[in-house]
Amino acid sequence: MTTQHKPLSSTARRGGGSALPDTGDLEADLKAILRATVEELNDPRYDEPMRALNTEITHDPALAALYAERLDGPMRELKKQRLRSAQRAGRVAEDLDLDVAVDMLWGPLLNRWLQRSGALTPDYADSIVEAALNGLRPRR
Repeated sequence: MTTQHKPLSSTARRGGGSALPDTGDLEADLKAILRATVEELNDPRYDEPMRALNTEITHDPALAALYAERLDGPMRELKKQRLRSAQRAGRVAEDLDLDVAVDMLWGPLLNRWLQRSGALTPDYADSIVEAALNGLRPRR
């Protein structure tokens, strides 16, 4: 079943200090976030510049550090904050390694984009969230 989600603000997508959606429904929130990421990665205005940046990062340790400090780090922290909220609500395991969880959720999307190994679609984003949450939910 496909559900429509509102796109994130550009400030939230860039990690500009805004919190990610936290409606209390972790699955819906993560799907909205990943769908917004798919939309941005598929946007021709961002696709080629982001690919060029990723290429340069692999060759330039100083640029990689700057990217981590200014863009990736703050965005990663927003993602972890949303997952911490889910921990407090009992939606994911209390002892979940949040860095691993972020990698599990966003890694497949970014890998597919970087490798051009398949279509980036909202349905693919949803399937990542569903697969990850099946392993992230606490045992009852």
